[in-house]
Amino acid sequence: MKYQVLLYYYYNNIEDPDAFATEHLELCKSMNLKGRILVAGEGINGTVSGTVADTEQYMEYMKNHPLFENIIFKIDESEGHTFKKMHVRPRPELVNLSLEDDINPHEITGEYVEPEDFFKQMQDDNTVVLDARNTYEYDVGHFRGAIRPEVETFRDLPEWVEENREMLEGKRILTYCTGGIRCEKFSGWLKREGFDDVGQLHGGIATYSKDPVVKGQNWDGMMYVFDERLTVPVNQVEHNVVGRDHFDDTPCERYINCANPDCNDQILASEENEAKHLGGCSLECTKHPKNRYIVDNNLSAEYVDAQIKMLEEEVFAK
Repeated sequence: MKYQVLLYYYYNNIEDPDAFATEHLELCKSMNLKGRILVAGEGINGTVSGTVADTEQYMEYMKNHPLFENIIFKIDESEGHTFKKMHVRPRPELVNLSLEDDINPHEITGEYVEPEDFFKQMQDDNTVVLDARNTYEYDVGHFRGAIRPEVETFRDLPEWVEENREMLEGKRILTYCTGGIRCEKFSGWLKREGFDDVGQLHGGIATYSKDPVVKGQNWDGMMYVFDERLTVPVNQVEHNVVGRDHFDDTPCERYINCANPDCNDQILASEENEAKHLGGCSLECTKHPKNRYIVDNNLSAEYVDAQIKMLEEEVFAK
């Protein structure tokens, strides 16, 4: 059977997010969908997977819903489900900028820039391309020449902009994110803070990658996605690897979670390095008593002790 992955968001007033989330979860389960959906008073944001028939039925339902009349779906083909379960959760807001006075995209947001124009505008010397995602998303793939804000979470972006305001003032600012939802608020915040010439990639990288004219050009690496695939290709013309292995700095596009459940950091690592370090991102995490890699691979105590000894000797040698 053929499967699809749907990525979407829609800003609109939902009066009772808790009740809506409960009802929507049952709806999604009845359609055999799996995924993660957030519901807030300001709207909905989701990624779901299912068969072509089931996802088509879901899209038809949403487009006929009075709250989501003009909703747009980004669609990826898939070999199967990309989630293990179906979750629909109420939240205070869809994306968190931690502002005292939050941004309403219906009131203020950056100019929508379609993929072809975005591609052209990136080439202008007076344009600054600003990645609105987190560092681990940027590290595995990004637009060529885009600025990498040193932020671990979306809510850190405003502070970073204030600290680096001089590189942005007087420039044409283009922002982008995975599907567009973060840029709706971030570009609006930039305009409210006095940056007049602000554009956002309409539909995000997910739309840019499918554009039949641009074909994902000027993108290097892969796009990070929030499901079991973890990364998907963007550039249909050429592929340049930009990710670097956490351990030896060699080219790498394979993300893993640190095997220490108290850490759980995402790192780029080859299968060989993951095995060598027993899934840990550091020696401390490798030695953690709850190391999942050791348990999942049923490794003997003797083997683990020998591996840790080898790693300790390498650290000492440095």
